[in-house]
Amino acid sequence: MDTEERLAVFLDYENLALGAREHLGGMTFDFGPIADALAVRGRVLVRRAYADWSYFDEDRRSLTRHQVELIEMPQRMGASRKNAADIKMVVDAIEMAFEREYVSTFVMCTGDSDFSPLVHKLRELNKRVIGVGVEQSTSRLLPPACDEFLFYDRLEGVEVPEELEPRERRPRGSRRAATTIREPALTTASAAEGQPEGQPVPVELVTPAEPDAVEAEAQAEAQPLEVLVAQTLAGLASASGAVTASVLKRTLLRKDPTFTESDYGFRSFGEILKHLAERGIVELSAGPAAGDPEVSLPERGERDSAFALLQEVVASADGPVLLSGLKNSLRKRRPDFSEKALGYRNFLQFCKAAQADELVNLRWDDAAEDYILTE
Repeated sequence: MDTEERLAVFLDYENLALGAREHLGGMTFDFGPIADALAVRGRVLVRRAYADWSYFDEDRRSLTRHQVELIEMPQRMGASRKNAADIKMVVDAIEMAFEREYVSTFVMCTGDSDFSPLVHKLRELNKRVIGVGVEQSTSRLLPPACDEFLFYDRLEGVEVPEELEPRERRPRGSRRAATTIREPALTTASAAEGQPEGQPVPVELVTPAEPDAVEAEAQAEAQPLEVLVAQTLAGLASASGAVTASVLKRTLLRKDPTFTESDYGFRSFGEILKHLAERGIVELSAGPAAGDPEVSLPERGERDSAFALLQEVVASADGPVLLSGLKNSLRKRRPDFSEKALGYRNFLQFCKAAQADELVNLRWDDAAEDYILTE
């Protein structure tokens, strides 16, 4: 049975070309890295790029070498600017979804959130949607709408100027929060209550936070790889039993369409699993197909070590131990402790599992308004 994905690629060329020019140090957009990334995902049947090509005359030759069909849509009609290329791209994609049932995956190369309704409609029609866009010019609304989203500047073969990398190519999962620091400043105001006319009045001046502080806060919010994999694997195992590597990867992409192995320093998902298996986070066994092993959480190993740590901390206390604060006590002895990396949703679930193994006693105390653990 042929299970190969059949792809149709639609490029909002103006969005990609201008995004690369403005945010990637003036570099010229190259379709080659996208073609290479899609080649491993299936057979590309259609390649279409939409633009007013009078603005991108030098790009035509490069696209033609990659067998991309150029759709000419003038963007200026008189004195007004039209979005004819976007409309034509949407119409063609919907038409293909109905008339070419064998096309299983639509690749929408744009960072414009205006295409979100199209993405939702294609998925409603049981089509898989992969998005591609320049990271700094991609709306945050678009990636979560797709089944998978590839940032152009992270693709293999895209050489971003080195001076841009520290500022713009930050770790995945980070968000530049609108953090502000309020500093006192002086201004003159005659209408300030209780102040003589013309006298300086203290006001709050909102200034941007230090870039390093914002970046540190954003990185702290990023979920560790072992936690992400363990939590996802635990959920799949409880719902469907045996889990293969391919199923786990698809589920991770459903959680975060921008997930990619290279952001964690690996070339493939198999390398990630081998790394986690060596650390005792997961266990690998032969699967239904070569190269697609079954993945499971270890029954003992790391869990036994974590349970022993919990039992040791509870036993060393003079009396009953409150659940609140207990996790910090464990981390004082083992800073890398994480119940989520063992597949537990929260610390209470971890303690209940230890109770099920008869390692500790756990009960609710009305007076303390908290759970209490004893030996």
